[in-house]
Amino acid sequence: MTEKTHFGYREVPRDEKSRLVGSVFDSVAARYDLMNDAMSLGIHRLWKRVALEYTGLRRGGQALDLASGTGDLAARMARIVGDTGLVVLSDINASMLSIGREKLDEQGIFNNVEYSLANAEDLPFESNRFDCVTIGFGLRNVTDKARALAEMARVVKPGGRVVILEFSKPTSPLVERVYDAYSFSALPVMGKLLANDADSYRYLAESIRMHPDQETLERMMLDNGFDHVDVHNLTFGVVAIHVGFTF
Repeated sequence: MTEKTHFGYREVPRDEKSRLVGSVFDSVAARYDLMNDAMSLGIHRLWKRVALEYTGLRRGGQALDLASGTGDLAARMARIVGDTGLVVLSDINASMLSIGREKLDEQGIFNNVEYSLANAEDLPFESNRFDCVTIGFGLRNVTDKARALAEMARVVKPGGRVVILEFSKPTSPLVERVYDAYSFSALPVMGKLLANDADSYRYLAESIRMHPDQETLERMMLDNGFDHVDVHNLTFGVVAIHVGFTF
């Protein structure tokens, strides 16, 4: 029998998920930044700034930004590492990677960035290469999360860090109820109005609910190559940052 996985709340053949997720991001790529601002009331920018504080990056460092999308994290890391450093923007979706490249070009960020169209489950980089690996709001879309985590642990240097910024499980029952109501009513409506695509944003809400909670993701990281994991909740656990270390 064909192995199944989740695409939002739907069960789909495992080898179909990447195509389905790709179609979602092809659809929303042009309005991705606008929708992020609208959905989070701009708070996603603060979440990303906090995540950067955990990267440990310094001038001259090398970083890999997975599911880089429109390059928000990568642009900031490029400024941190400076001209002697390097940031690789990687995404499985060509439309998103192209928009990310255009965005960094417009900001004058050319000399210390590279681009890689790649699957997080099978990274085309040598082991122990990067001082830091980041993935912001992308892990929940990966089909085989355990394999992707193992790949992140493989390509980061011993003593380096992997920083995962992702939607998670609210720590307050009241916040969880409000968040659920907002996610399943407001997000599809905003998706329809701003991106002419309600279904993709319905998938977004569903994919968040299907993603492992804080403790489960921590255990997955420890089971797939990490020696220590710190977990930091933001906005009552609506978002969490997992920082993985290899020694």
